[in-house]
Amino acid sequence: MLASEMAALRDTMREDGIMFCFSGYMTEEILSGIGTALKRKLEIEDAGRSTSKSLFSVFVELVQNVIRYSAEHEVHPREDGLYDLRYGVLTVGRDNDHYFVACGNMVRFKDADRLSSNLAHIKTLDKDGLKALYKETLKGDVPEGSKGAGVGFIEIARRAGNGFDYDFRRIDDEHSFFALKAFI
Repeated sequence: MLASEMAALRDTMREDGIMFCFSGYMTEEILSGIGTALKRKLEIEDAGRSTSKSLFSVFVELVQNVIRYSAEHEVHPREDGLYDLRYGVLTVGRDNDHYFVACGNMVRFKDADRLSSNLAHIKTLDKDGLKALYKETLKGDVPEGSKGAGVGFIEIARRAGNGFDYDFRRIDDEHSFFALKAFI
């Protein structure tokens, strides 16, 4: 039964155009390892420098989003403090003539509302609007709850030449599962 289940999973991913799939606790080391494999695969496919650069940038932003913000996590003590492992799902693939990067992770309801509002606004912007919002965000204060400059989703929208989709699914009384798929 094990071989049948794994073969079925493999077949489903191939049918969906998925080249890479990772589900688990994400770390900078995972980011680096998958990133290296992804770069090699894009070189083999002769994806082109601009496409490769955009796809890799979106990949990094989405994985860092999981590493920094996933509400599904485990905290472990270490000598130099706490180690916080955060869980998420990542796929990279190709659909017809375009590549895609999709990522998902648990978020708290309060964060889901803010994310949904921000992403809805970002989706309405054209290239110039995204550029202006990017610059404005960099000049402003760090957004509440952010562990960075707050430009990650703007950068994804700028790099996703064929747009992006996102969705939330209620999991329990406190959490939703957040997914974003960017088309390069």
